[in-house]
Formats: sequence, C-alpha cells, structure tokens
Amino acid sequence: MKRAVSVSIGSSKRDKAVTVELMGEEVSIERIGTDGDLDKAAQLFNELDGTIDAFGLGGGDFGTEFAGKYFKYHNVAWIADGAKKTPAVDGSGLRNTLEARLAGFIEEEIGDYINPKTVLLTAASDRWGMTKSFIDADYECVFGELMFGLGIPIPLRSINSLKILVSALFPIVFRLPFSWIYPTGDKQTVREPKFEKHYQWASVIAGDNNYIIRHLPEKLEGKVIVTNTTTESDIKIYRDAGIKYLVTGTPAIDGRSFGTNMMEAAFIAVSGKNRKLTDDELNKMLDELDFKPQIRELN
Repeated sequence: MKRAVSVSIGSSKRDKAVTVELMGEEVSIERIGTDGDLDKAAQLFNELDGTIDAFGLGGGDFGTEFAGKYFKYHNVAWIADGAKKTPAVDGSGLRNTLEARLAGFIEEEIGDYINPKTVLLTAASDRWGMTKSFIDADYECVFGELMFGLGIPIPLRSINSLKILVSALFPIVFRLPFSWIYPTGDKQTVREPKFEKHYQWASVIAGDNNYIIRHLPEKLEGKVIVTNTTTESDIKIYRDAGIKYLVTGTPAIDGRSFGTNMMEAAFIAVSGKNRKLTDDELNKMLDELDFKPQIRELN
C-alpha cells in the first residue's frame, strides 16, 4: 500500500486518516497537525523521510505563484528541508489545475442560481487558479488580501490593484512570521465575524476555508461557499449560517474534503514517479480519475 502524509501546522483537532483507491492502487492518506509548532512539523518531515511515498505541507505553503511570479514563504518553506528522499508538495499543483476548473463546474451545476455573479475571494493571490476561473467566467470580484491577510478593512476591486499590492508587499510580508498573516494551531478554531458587508455583497464566497470561517457572519442566508479542507464541524457552521451550497475543490472522502496538498501527495504516491508532478501530468490524472469538485446543498 502507498502512503501519503500531510504534515500540517494547523490544529491537530482536524486530523484524519483514511485509505482510498486511486488508479487501481490503495493509498493511505493521513493528516498530522502540529498545532502551530513549526519545529515539531520539521521533525516529522525528518522522521518520515524515506519511509513514505509523498509528503504534503498543510496549514502553510512553500510559496505562492501569482500571475507568473513566484514568492517564497521564507519562514515556512524550511519546515520541509528534512524531506531529502520523499517528495513534498504544498498543493499548489492542484490549485493550478483542479481549482482552475471550479467556476466552470459551478456554472454547469448551479449557474442559474447565482445572481448576481459576484464573488468575494478571501486570498485571491494564494489560489490563482480559482481566482482566474472566476475572472474568466465574468464574475465581479472583491479581493480580500488586505482584509483577511492583514486585517485592514479595504477591499480590492480590480486585478490591477491586486497585482500592484502583490508586487509591493509580498516580498516583505512573506518574510514575516507566518502566524501573523494566517491562523495556525488553535487559532484556526477561533471565529470572529468581520467584514459582513462584503460577505453579504457577494453571491459566492471563495478561498481558504480557515479564512472564510474565521470571519464568517452569524447569518449568511442563501450564499454559495467555494473552498476546501472542510470537516463535519465546518459543514455544521455553514449550515447553521444558512449557506445554500457548499462547493469543495476535492470530493469528500469519509465525510470530509482533504486539502489540495494531501490529494496532490496522494497522486504522487500512486504515480510512482517519486517527484512533483507537472500540471500536464496532474490534468491527465484528473481526467482519467474523473476527479471533480463536489457540490453539496446544505439548506
């Protein structure tokens, strides 16, 4: 049996392990959270290196590729330095391939329901595949980089303003402690409603699940959430808030959707290539597996 492990700097309360079949191979996929402890995460990469088929890095990224530019998370990427024999990915491959299909999938499934075509993207630059899919589908976008990443209540409404922000701030921001810009450990379980007018403005709220839930209003009747890495408790929060549809980039497995890093690691494990897969290779596997986003009606 193949084995893929997601080492996450997120909360251990979200841990899960299941066995799935992909491409005729059984693969064990397992998430291990370290509650924000980066040293513990680094230790796991060292200890498991060479004993498993692929690593995923969860709760953080090695960096972000945005509109043709790559920005490295200097205070996070080092965690996986111990992965010398086992390939390690952060899910960016699936975010650039599978998530690039999201808006098209939504249009096919519930396009008539979404009116107006407006979307709040919590961190558009971090999920460029998802973002570009909504832009290409002619959605009016609000980009939440300043709000969700830095706590500054200023929405960005044009792709040019987003590109200017990314070029100016990311070389600085990505050298800050990761916990300053993204909830890690138990902070992922803290909910503090904010930015309600922007949530209410949008027909669709899309992006990182921790960002969305962290500031989710108490009531958000009839909205569509597009995200990933949802647990049953997350789904209850969305249902209680009045969310109509929940769309996840990866299909649910044993009651939850796993992160793109976990699923990309699983794809590497069953491929037998012992390296990061190219976008073309990932797209081919997605097609062969008929691996699609999943939509769930909650209310």
